[in-house]
Amino acid sequence: MTTASLPKIVVPEPITNPTYTPDADTQSDVDGAADSVAPQIVKPTGDLSSLVAQLRGPDAGSRELECLAVGIYFESKSEPLAGQLAVGEVIANRANSNGRFPSTYCGVLFQRGQFSFIRGRSLPTVARSNRQWQTAVAIAKIVDQDLKDSAAENALFFHAKRVSPGWRLKRVASIGNHVFYR
Repeated sequence: MTTASLPKIVVPEPITNPTYTPDADTQSDVDGAADSVAPQIVKPTGDLSSLVAQLRGPDAGSRELECLAVGIYFESKSEPLAGQLAVGEVIANRANSNGRFPSTYCGVLFQRGQFSFIRGRSLPTVARSNRQWQTAVAIAKIVDQDLKDSAAENALFFHAKRVSPGWRLKRVASIGNHVFYR
């Protein structure tokens, strides 16, 4: 009796592209279970406009960043990016002022009589698809991560140029339609 041998089948190795990283949702092993792929954290770089383009999006990521973005949006959405950054810096500077103001972005916004767009204890609604909102989210992330210095770096107060509150504070910058003070 002769034994027949079956032909050997060669299975080629998959071609891999080291620069291609699919989303974790789309990666699957043979059984169809998703692989756990740690996302690479890339620190945004460039000028303010480039940073905004890299970080723009509808979701702030946390309640605190949403508060910061809401403050930037309602106080400066029609201002130049540098003015929006400066408004965000004021909110952050207040939160970091060691007792002079509340210690969170939300606390700063909800402090009585500080921001006219706040009514009660809830944030106003914003359409997440709005490009100005998405820019405010990017600016909030830039401020929170301290990715860019502002011309109003140490400011704790600001007002629109059309008003004259008579404050006896040190003026640190004038950007767009706002004047910033320390």
